[in-house]
Amino acid sequence: MKSARLEAFSDGVIAVIITIMVLELHVPQQDGLPGLLSILPRLGVYLLSFLIVGIYWINHHELLRRIEHVDFSILWSNLIFLFSLSLIPYFVDYLDDKKFSSFAVLLYNLTMIFAGSTFFVLRRAVMRRQRASGSLGHTDEAELWKHYASLLVYLVSLAVLFWNPLAGFGLNAIVTIIWITPGRAIRHHPEDETGHLRGDDPHSLD
Repeated sequence: MKSARLEAFSDGVIAVIITIMVLELHVPQQDGLPGLLSILPRLGVYLLSFLIVGIYWINHHELLRRIEHVDFSILWSNLIFLFSLSLIPYFVDYLDDKKFSSFAVLLYNLTMIFAGSTFFVLRRAVMRRQRASGSLGHTDEAELWKHYASLLVYLVSLAVLFWNPLAGFGLNAIVTIIWITPGRAIRHHPEDETGHLRGDDPHSLD
């Protein structure tokens, strides 16, 4: 299967996930500024979750465009990754209904860990495909630090949330900062004629 077909399927699933989150935003019963203030926590959760899913979509696109065909390991890794993202809208509702309790924040952060772990597995599967085709470069391996840093932040958030649930939840924003910054290969090296990143350039990290 060509990677473009898998990317198109994934785009559709991610679009549905974002749509579900939007549909769960409800108008408050109370009118005026007090009513608007009452839903600010929910809007904050929605904004952060939207950014997380959107950033995953961007990096998912950048990852799949590095290969022309996918194998079964990539197909299953991608499916499990999409499953992890599909859980986010549910736990956004759970977090709001339980008023940011420690347990609700724990479940939300565990979902983030699950999503980050499955995306890491997907990247490994893509890297194996790149290695087999001889297109794996230094920049591809250098990007792994983002996964390690993200998982470390999530683990710290698990410890913090029992002391302060809101602080534990807020640490998720750090992960968006880690991933929203384009990789050095994307910033400094344009696409080649085939449309793939020149990750095999030995000077790509200079």
